[in-house]
Amino acid sequence: MTTISKNNKRIAKNALLLYIRMLITMGISLYTSRVVLITLGVTDYGIYNVVGGFVSMFSVINSAMASSTQRYMTYSLAKGDLGQLGKVFNMAIVVHIALALIIALFCETVGLWFLYHKMIIPADRMTAAFWTFQFSVLALVVMMMSVPYNATIIAHERMSAFAYISVLEVILKLVIVYLLLLFSYDKLILYAFLMLIVQLIIRFTYNFYCNRHFAETKLKKIWDKSLFRQMASFAGWSLWGNLAGTMAVQGENVLLNIFFGPVVNAARGVAVQVQSAVTQFAGNFQTALNPQITKTYAINQLSEMHKLIIRSARFSFFMLYILSLPILLFTPFILNIWLKEVPEYTSNFLKISLIVAIIDSMSNPLMVAAAATGKIRKYQSIVGGTILLIIPLSYLLLIMGATPMAVYGVHLFISFITYLLRLYMIRPMISLSLRTYFSSLLKSVTPVALLSLPIPMIASVLLNLSNIFILFINIIISVLSVAIAVYCFGLEKSERSILNNKISVIFQRIRL
Repeated sequence: MTTISKNNKRIAKNALLLYIRMLITMGISLYTSRVVLITLGVTDYGIYNVVGGFVSMFSVINSAMASSTQRYMTYSLAKGDLGQLGKVFNMAIVVHIALALIIALFCETVGLWFLYHKMIIPADRMTAAFWTFQFSVLALVVMMMSVPYNATIIAHERMSAFAYISVLEVILKLVIVYLLLLFSYDKLILYAFLMLIVQLIIRFTYNFYCNRHFAETKLKKIWDKSLFRQMASFAGWSLWGNLAGTMAVQGENVLLNIFFGPVVNAARGVAVQVQSAVTQFAGNFQTALNPQITKTYAINQLSEMHKLIIRSARFSFFMLYILSLPILLFTPFILNIWLKEVPEYTSNFLKISLIVAIIDSMSNPLMVAAAATGKIRKYQSIVGGTILLIIPLSYLLLIMGATPMAVYGVHLFISFITYLLRLYMIRPMISLSLRTYFSSLLKSVTPVALLSLPIPMIASVLLNLSNIFILFINIIISVLSVAIAVYCFGLEKSERSILNNKISVIFQRIRL
């Protein structure tokens, strides 16, 4: 068996494990978010969304360092340099401790000032908002200390462990729902505290697994000035890109809070919850494939790297489209069934969020490729600057009297522009042919998108939505329409042959 076929088999196996994890986590997450919204109420749910979101905005520094850690660990593994691997991990631990202290200090000063003086929160819920803020800061610090361990698991492509720990996390969040119903204490404060406990459990689980399976995770006193400079430079420019993305997303949340109050934040929170659940479908495949993109670059297999980038973009589109289409077609009805009380604007927020998710998922392989090169200064500065335009453009429209939908419209436009920018800038970095990229991508994506639409749209008109059974039939029709279009027009001949063989094996086993 060739190295490439082994890698493809590993990617497929890891993706399957992550999909099993996703189905479990998605089902539980959708249920728990419904119960949490009902239990907390629209106002408290909106407060948690905006306060917790504001705290997570400060994790942008940590996210940059996480990208640096994962890149250098994956690169060292591809080169077979185990000594360097240990250095990268131990340097990452030291840096994450320092960053955790800095971010905690920043949150407890600037963050608290912003909470009390800028956010619109009902006076009788300010105490609850304060404790929610404190527990969210502690949860963020704990989560930061898990990042080097998480990066180690992904770099080694041990997706089974990653999947099991993720399932454990979502099960613990299901327990939180039960405890919320069990205790009569302030629900918002209790929810934030229990989320902190979950992060602590997950943090020690990652630590325990990595210490048992990976020698490089044994803590040692190591200081490599040259490595620190490389990782710091990479993290610094990643910080700019992550800061832009986080400021754009959380800045939207804050703008909506300032102009429209926490009820609109609740609508956005529901839309983000569904978007995150759907995005996991493509994210699992990309998580399994991303280390291979970095490793093929490290060993100078650029043509194979190009194939992986295009394949990741194609399948990411297919996976999100097959889930998003029925939601896009039947959004109001699905929300009314799922939630007892649907906040205003939720339906439209959700539709645009799903389209943005599809665009961003196709951009992700380009971001991974840029990170693999290690030369990201120009790339991050331009792309990050473009993403930040979301905030001033949204603010300008809002002070002119625009509705909350204007913010989402701006986000959609900028997402499309940054996708094209990423593609244009990555081209010379990895010798990628734009003609090859577009011809390979569009010849499969376009017919799938166009030819899968008519039948679900006709069915939605003929089958009037009146109950869950009719909705289920419409969803099945939509999913089958996309699946058939993908099989006929989206897959390459070799991919279709592999799928046919797998299906044949499954049927043979069933007959036996």
